[in-house]
Amino acid sequence: MSSIDAEALYRALLDQIRAVYGDQLGAGQDGAEGAVLAGIYSGGAWLAERLALDLNLPSFGVVNVALHRDDYAKKGLHSQASPTSLPFSVDGRRIVLVDDVLYTGRTIRAALNELYDYGRPASVELAVLADRGGRELPVAARFVGGVVDTPADATLVLARTQSGATSGAPGQPRFTFHTEARVD
Repeated sequence: MSSIDAEALYRALLDQIRAVYGDQLGAGQDGAEGAVLAGIYSGGAWLAERLALDLNLPSFGVVNVALHRDDYAKKGLHSQASPTSLPFSVDGRRIVLVDDVLYTGRTIRAALNELYDYGRPASVELAVLADRGGRELPVAARFVGGVVDTPADATLVLARTQSGATSGAPGQPRFTFHTEARVD
């Protein structure tokens, strides 16, 4: 498989979100509350954290989908999983749901179920770093860093590292992708 430049995908995703929201993400108009970011644990949360920094947002939410996954009985609860944390009211909010990889759509379905446990949003838009196709559910992202070709027997995994002063803002996380053999 050819190398996937996760940083280039991130810049494309950030540019798309800025083009739609400008300075209005998180800011309300006429007293209304603006759209907010919520990242799916863990890769989506990493992305939401960096997007919040780059978009000058005061906060972002983290959505844990573990209890809503359709394979919960098979895989159980991940020992490192943290609970959903939403520092905003979900009711009536426009939410930009962020994830690292869009594949079958099952994780997104689980995230929507989790969000609705907290209230009824006005709308939910999906932002993903990489779309690898292979949908099993009718799910599409509004914001896509890029479409990537990944073999069906492989999993696309996002990793993050803290960058040095020469590779970006000091302490700013950097993203890379690698593939692993798929384990079902």
